[in-house]
Amino acid sequence: MPNNVYFKVLPNLLPKTDPRYKKWLISLKKRPPPWNTGLTKSTDKRVKKISATFKRRSIDNFAEWRKKARIEGIIPTYLPLKKDENLAFLLGLILGDGNIQKMSRTECLRIVLGTDKPKLWRYAAKIVESVFDKAPNIYKRPGKNCVNITIYQRYLSKRLEIPSGARRDKPIKLPKWIWNNKTYLKQAIKGLFEAEGSFSIHKKTYTYNLSFSNVNVSLLDEVQGALTWFGFHPERRSDAVRLRKKIETFKFINLIRFRKYPLV
Repeated sequence: MPNNVYFKVLPNLLPKTDPRYKKWLISLKKRPPPWNTGLTKSTDKRVKKISATFKRRSIDNFAEWRKKARIEGIIPTYLPLKKDENLAFLLGLILGDGNIQKMSRTECLRIVLGTDKPKLWRYAAKIVESVFDKAPNIYKRPGKNCVNITIYQRYLSKRLEIPSGARRDKPIKLPKWIWNNKTYLKQAIKGLFEAEGSFSIHKKTYTYNLSFSNVNVSLLDEVQGALTWFGFHPERRSDAVRLRKKIETFKFINLIRFRKYPLV
């Protein structure tokens, strides 16, 4: 082999005890930072162009890091939610007083409940934490008699089987796994009535009214169907489903334990 031919040594591949490796580490501290330090595609055209090129060519230079990060727990893995009584109740509560909003990189679940029912919003917060294994943000709106219970996670709409955005005119159906289990259906209906239900007694006329109010026709159909399935005789209005017989109202209240919360 000619004397003027040699192979370049890469210092990062040398043993950490090698003097050349140590010298190389010291030299790194003297180097200026990369030109793109602190820049993003939103603040720099060059970074934006690089990002667009990678996207166009389907280059994912973070694929290996992301895979390793999921194994190490740095990036959470969003598994299907456990189908139990807590999730069934939460679904009913969300369909009544909740909303899922899609954001650029995540989704936001927000449940709005009145401050006049402190036991309900405290119970709801504990259920949210139990279902998602993450404590929600609780915020009392200034000048308003309501509390926001908010949580951010990815794929909330898909995992909860609830459409994001406004649901006024969207078809709403309780999942089959709830309809196939009497206990789960009872909890889902409890969540709906805790959110949008009311109970009143007019003593002078001996009138009883246990009502679920909502503007979504398909959701009213679900509630009416559930009450009928449980053996009740609901009265249907354009924006409500009601029980008007004294015996049925108290029987239903005991069935779902209306306004009673075991964790608070």
